[in-house]
Amino acid sequence: MTSLSNLIKVSQYVPVEVLKQLDLAKTYANPEDEVPEDEAAPTVQADVVSEADLAAEEARRQMLADAKDFAEQQVRAASEEAEKLLAEAREQIEAWWQEKREQDEHLVEAIKSEGFSQGYEEGKLQAEQELKTKIDEMMYEASTVLQQAYVEKERIIQESEPFLVELSCAIAEKIIDKQLALEPSYTVDLIRSSLARKREQGEITLCVAPAQFSFVQAAREELTLAIDSQAELQILPDPTVKDRGCVIRSAYGSIDARIDTQLAEIKKELLRISLQTEE
Repeated sequence: MTSLSNLIKVSQYVPVEVLKQLDLAKTYANPEDEVPEDEAAPTVQADVVSEADLAAEEARRQMLADAKDFAEQQVRAASEEAEKLLAEAREQIEAWWQEKREQDEHLVEAIKSEGFSQGYEEGKLQAEQELKTKIDEMMYEASTVLQQAYVEKERIIQESEPFLVELSCAIAEKIIDKQLALEPSYTVDLIRSSLARKREQGEITLCVAPAQFSFVQAAREELTLAIDSQAELQILPDPTVKDRGCVIRSAYGSIDARIDTQLAEIKKELLRISLQTEE
């Protein structure tokens, strides 16, 4: 810090000689030289003292003023420095708080983002689980319906098989009858095939429908070739034969080759097979 004495101007000093004279005059005055108080001092000496006192007083006032100005300058400088430091401190505090707020915001965003991601994943897993459960339920329901459909199918088939057998046999009978009506030679072929099964000697009686007697009799020679040469073929009309089939009788048994009888046997066998399948 600049010395206080440096602030005092040179012109403000009182001459040393004057100060010495003032000090000596006050301190070392000769008692013999002292004069009564009522006697007045010489005029010249009074004037010198008065000027020295004024100069000293002026110097003292100037020194006080300069010291006051210097102090005020130091106070202002210190105040400005303090304001500057305070402003910097405020800026640093504000920057620190701003950084903390940004960190807190980032932390909050991160927490929100993490919470959202976690919630999304949890929701996704829950949705997948619910979907899987729903699919399992639908698959079980579909499997149950399919199983019931199979059971119903079997029931319908089992219930319809007798009807289908009856229907099939009826259709077959009509088809055979129609075909035999269109091709009479098929009737001879059918009877000849039945006679070929009776390869035995003796009398063989061939019973046919009365409506077919004349036609079969006309084919007697052709039919004879189907039996044993030692056997005798006899053709008779038989009211029990209702179709274009025949009944073959001999001493060893008979063959029922009527078409309706054969279809009845076929139907019976089909129904038996149907019942076995059901069991």
